[in-house]
Amino acid sequence: MPYKNLLTVLLIALLAACSSGNSKRGGDENGVAGSGQQVSVQGSAPIVGGGIEAARRAAIDDAVRNASLQLKRNNNSALLVSDIKVVDEWQDADLYHVQVLAVLSDKQRCGSPYRKKIVATGFPVMNADQISGTESQDLYSGIPREINNQLMETGDFIGRNLTNTSLYSRPDMAPEIRFAEGTAESVILNIAKQHNAQFVLSGVIRDFRVESTEYVRGSGALADLKSMVRDFVARRSVGIDVYVYDGFSGALLFQHRYTDSILGDVSLPSGYTVGSDRFNSTSAGHAISEIIQQASEDIHKLFGCYPFTTRVIQAGNNRIVIAAGAQDKIRVGDKLMIYSASAGGVTGAGLGESQGILTITDISATTAAGTLDSTAVAGAVRPGDWVKSFATP
Repeated sequence: MPYKNLLTVLLIALLAACSSGNSKRGGDENGVAGSGQQVSVQGSAPIVGGGIEAARRAAIDDAVRNASLQLKRNNNSALLVSDIKVVDEWQDADLYHVQVLAVLSDKQRCGSPYRKKIVATGFPVMNADQISGTESQDLYSGIPREINNQLMETGDFIGRNLTNTSLYSRPDMAPEIRFAEGTAESVILNIAKQHNAQFVLSGVIRDFRVESTEYVRGSGALADLKSMVRDFVARRSVGIDVYVYDGFSGALLFQHRYTDSILGDVSLPSGYTVGSDRFNSTSAGHAISEIIQQASEDIHKLFGCYPFTTRVIQAGNNRIVIAAGAQDKIRVGDKLMIYSASAGGVTGAGLGESQGILTITDISATTAAGTLDSTAVAGAVRPGDWVKSFATP
């Protein structure tokens, strides 16, 4: 009976697959199992003196080391561990174990399992007289808007536009932000809190000068010809400063000046919006679009690898609600660290005490809720505390 034999073989194969999938110790001696751009890894550490939190951190570090060793054994030199998600953890006698999902990426494009929020503010012109009233007035808001759009297209960011607002009362002093008298808190932190943003994007149009054509050398027919074409053929310099601030500390994390020079028809007609085909078809618009693309790539390359960070918006009865949800790629079962926000300081160096691990149980589009692990102190978490993904060393 060939059909019966075939059915028996398929049943045995199915049982073998199920047995392999249900084994927590599957994989190599370090509990490593790889699939495409992800590696499932185990780590463990001894619990010394009842310090479960310290053992948990050490177990996570061990898992990351195991993932890196596995990549080296497989000769995947082009890949790195960009971020990890703890999917399971358990205690066995005096050892603490974790199972993590390590997300892999190449060295040039380091992705994250979560989307990070970035709010864009306006790019004021340092010398307003360099843009005439007959030219496009969209540069102030259009440049940051298009940088944000390109960041969102990568899938690693959620953009918010506040491009009608400038951070600088003195654009010539940027990136220094001069606070109004009596202002107690950073304008960066205020904007970030209002939009639940991890980063704040800003910048200044430092230079958009057309070289003077008032003086025409010589006389006669050649001078007359130069005078006729000077309004159509000229040279224009472009200089745009781009800044990215940390929305949780106000620190300046990224600063770069992008420059170019245009020769020919340097005008930007009124009504041409940044990013449109008409805008890109002009020499000046094309140069600005190239700068926008380069700035977006630089920002993505630097911050695509950053640990995801958000804030607690509600806390009580061991139910914690955070300002991130399905659109941020948060999923049920995800585990995130919670830190006190009272210490302030620079991200990664000035976090307060760890308040425990949050396990997500409910998700909406923009928020998620979960419970803390049993080691957390009741009532210690407050609105405004920081929530972070596990970061690799």
